[in-house]
Amino acid sequence: MSATVTRASRVPANEVHDRLRRHMLVDGFHLVADLDKSRGPWLYDAIRERPVLDLYTSFSTCALGYNHPGLHTPEFRERILPAALNKPANSDLYTPEMAEFVETFVRTLPEELSHHLFFIEGGALAVENALKTAFDWKVRKNLAAGRGERGHKVIHFREAFHGRSGYTMSITNPADPRKTQYFPQFTDWPRISNPKLRFPATGEVLADVERAERQAIGEIEQALAADPHGAACIIVEPIQGEGGDNHFRPEFLRELRRLADEHELLLIFDEIQTGFGTTGTWWCFEQLGVVPDVVCFGKKTQVCGIAATRRVEEIDSVFQVPSRINSTWGGNLVDMMRCQRYVEIIEEEDLLANAQRAGKLLLDGLRRLEERFPGQVTNARGRGLFLAFDLPDHEVRNKVLKAFLGQDVLGLPSGARAIRFRPALVLTPEDAQEGLRRMEQALTAAL
Repeated sequence: MSATVTRASRVPANEVHDRLRRHMLVDGFHLVADLDKSRGPWLYDAIRERPVLDLYTSFSTCALGYNHPGLHTPEFRERILPAALNKPANSDLYTPEMAEFVETFVRTLPEELSHHLFFIEGGALAVENALKTAFDWKVRKNLAAGRGERGHKVIHFREAFHGRSGYTMSITNPADPRKTQYFPQFTDWPRISNPKLRFPATGEVLADVERAERQAIGEIEQALAADPHGAACIIVEPIQGEGGDNHFRPEFLRELRRLADEHELLLIFDEIQTGFGTTGTWWCFEQLGVVPDVVCFGKKTQVCGIAATRRVEEIDSVFQVPSRINSTWGGNLVDMMRCQRYVEIIEEEDLLANAQRAGKLLLDGLRRLEERFPGQVTNARGRGLFLAFDLPDHEVRNKVLKAFLGQDVLGLPSGARAIRFRPALVLTPEDAQEGLRRMEQALTAAL
């Protein structure tokens, strides 16, 4: 007897939220995405039947926006279909498609970070395995030196966000209790002051930040003196995203590199938000003069994971011992193939340069909004298409975000009072100018 395949009935757009609420919390945007009608940086809202300028891009994951022509060629559709219909365990079953992806992906990495790769589904799990890499490395070094099984602490920063999984919960900003409250944590891991910049970076601001950097370095040195061999790593976002779009000076990150080298720590950069072209280079650290021992990637890359330098080879690392770090799928083959095509399109269309140009245009516009709304819109900042500004408080910020949606622009909250923007790399100057025009209208109405 032959099986009958039936097509599920399509849910009308005006019923989507109600049907979902029967089974789950629905607290996202008050729109319904029509993925077929969405194009480039414009997300089509099926409820209001019009496009919305998406400067949120699903938490900075839509590198090319929606329905890029380069993904709709017959050749690519034919190539990706077998992986969409079959999901192999990449950790044990190797395919030509996976090999082609890896060879393409390493083009985005500096040579130092091309030697050890690990793929997994989920940004928090990428960070989790970066920490496991550091724990294994440091404990083995301590055992070899006769210091015993030590090296399980993580030096991290206030206002950080690294995920919601087991280890990452202990290094995520506790200021928002919804993310951490009542979940067990490693409370003895050193949490360090974050010496973030303010903008414009005047001489007075820089002097304050340099003092804050000295304090942060002092806190790290104090933690290391109290437990000289107890920490395995320092982890930092080159720009803190969820915690408030907090920028650090390159000089501070270089000091972290120095401390990691001097105190036998791995330096881990969490580039899940800042990586893969967002800041105008493949990786933000390329602009900062510091190469980490491990970099975590995700979001725009579609497939998540870590890359590590040969420093981990000082012992038999997790990359050399079977099953020390692993997952059933080892990343998703469909995501890998999509990421490979992303890399090709970004290179073909020079979208890293576009991110720099469009980002400068947007940042200049945000600074004009500071002048237009003095004392209300402040601290405009950005690197490439990683952009934000502050508002007076949490309530005003939320009111402005609602006004943005009313003007068909999507942004994201960041920290206590900031709005952040993560446009697609394909954003045009015309799209950027239109976004700024709509923002000004929304701010005029809300403020």
